[in-house]
Amino acid sequence: MMRLFWISLLLALTALTFGCSTQAPDEVVETPSEPDEIPLRILAINDFQGHIATSSDSFGGVGRADFLAANIKAARAEVENSVFVSAGDLIGGSPLISALFYDEPTIEAMNLMGLDFNGVGNHEFDEGLAELRRMQSGGPHPVEGDLDGDPFGGAEFEFLAANVIDDATGDTVFPPYAVRHYQGVGVAFIGLTLEGTPTIVAQPAVKGMTFEDEAETVNALVPRLREQGVEAIVVLIHQGGRSDGGQNDCGSGLTGRLAEIITRLDDAVDVVVAGHTNDEFVCEIDGKWVTMADTRGRLYTVIDVTLSRATKDLTVRTVENLPNSQAGVTPDPALTALIDRYDALSAPRANTVIGSITTDISRQQNAAGESALGDVIADAQLEATRAPDTGGAVVAFMNEGGIRESVLFESSGPESDGELTYGEVFSVQPFGNSLVTLSLTGAQIDALLEAQFSDSADDSDEILQVSRGFSYTWDAARPVGARVDPSTITINGIPVDPDTTYRVTVNSFLADGGDGFTVLKEGTERTGGKIDLDALVAYFSTASPVAPGPQDRINRRN
Repeated sequence: MMRLFWISLLLALTALTFGCSTQAPDEVVETPSEPDEIPLRILAINDFQGHIATSSDSFGGVGRADFLAANIKAARAEVENSVFVSAGDLIGGSPLISALFYDEPTIEAMNLMGLDFNGVGNHEFDEGLAELRRMQSGGPHPVEGDLDGDPFGGAEFEFLAANVIDDATGDTVFPPYAVRHYQGVGVAFIGLTLEGTPTIVAQPAVKGMTFEDEAETVNALVPRLREQGVEAIVVLIHQGGRSDGGQNDCGSGLTGRLAEIITRLDDAVDVVVAGHTNDEFVCEIDGKWVTMADTRGRLYTVIDVTLSRATKDLTVRTVENLPNSQAGVTPDPALTALIDRYDALSAPRANTVIGSITTDISRQQNAAGESALGDVIADAQLEATRAPDTGGAVVAFMNEGGIRESVLFESSGPESDGELTYGEVFSVQPFGNSLVTLSLTGAQIDALLEAQFSDSADDSDEILQVSRGFSYTWDAARPVGARVDPSTITINGIPVDPDTTYRVTVNSFLADGGDGFTVLKEGTERTGGKIDLDALVAYFSTASPVAPGPQDRINRRN
């Protein structure tokens, strides 16, 4: 009986074991198929311009590279696939904390931040191609060496420049594009610099290079990319446009050169990240999403897309410009350490008091195009070149685009209110242009003033700032080319005679025809002078306390 019990129990357990099995020995288990769509997050900035340590009250309190690093890191942590890109002007026109060390601090900051690609802008070319290539590849500065005491390793991210050609070789100065694959689907990132770069960068810096049409360049690359199986295309273009909308819409539409380029781009282009005009917008034009995120790291763009495994196409799901907020954010400690290091190295020079002001002096232009700070700078340049042995100038002209900051009465550091430091003045004029005094006839001065105005939708007026004693009137209702009344152009109250020659001071950028003022290239009897920054420092040192300019030298009708 006991033996029967154990046999029955064994049979029962055997039946139970096989009865619980749901898989035959030869059954094939099917794994779930991978989803067709692959998510990708594109993070973007533009026009950072070396502002690693700059904070702003805009957008609720933003700025600084250490907060940007923390915000970018948090955005990347939310997704599996991400890429961080820039649409140019990472460097150039930078504050002293970066510029004193030839913008190596900004490159190092972007390395720590994990930047992947930068489509080079016009300001990257400010110091010439050799220096820009040093930014990519590293190495000591050819004159100063390793100024901060450490070797410079160069950018760990890639510079892209599809439409900039080295005339000597016929090749692009940097790779035209890069392709990154996400779970087998390729995405191309094409870098573009505005075609008009030679008109807004000093001529020696762009000598030997050709800047080609942006849209034609992209469209020529599309077949090559498709041959590689790439259908998803993101363009990083340093070319400006404007919108009257908010930071996350397009208002009544996009205007300017960028808008015209977008309409000519191949339909294969999916996303365009833009820079140059420091605006903020999100636009959809001809099926392409176009973004810009202000300047100086105050905003960054988050573009969430999906990639199709089947078609290799890119579909935009959401786009948003977000503030690089400081409130409630812990700054990235590695970036904070970098900022603190360069702040300490630059402090002795930056904090040197060179003069004083009576109140804020703004670079904001009035309706006629004149700014209080523009008046002061033009006066400083006239003062530096009016003596017979320094040029004999009777008037100085300053381009408003070269005035990068206002100067504020309230202290920003260890100095007292009203005191002006070298670092603050450097931020106003960081480009290091030299002064040039040349001879122009009265008729050429009239032509110079007429060149300020454009009827092109791509361009805004470029009103030159003028020194004391010079005055004229322009009429917005008159056609371009005839807006200035020649009879109103005076120097020290005396009408300018078309046939008389006058000594005129401008910076070297303008003297080479920059910003479209080509008549200045006709100037004769050229005399070189001080660096523009040195002239401004000297003026503040001798004329302090300096008051805002009167803004009454340029008069406007209509």
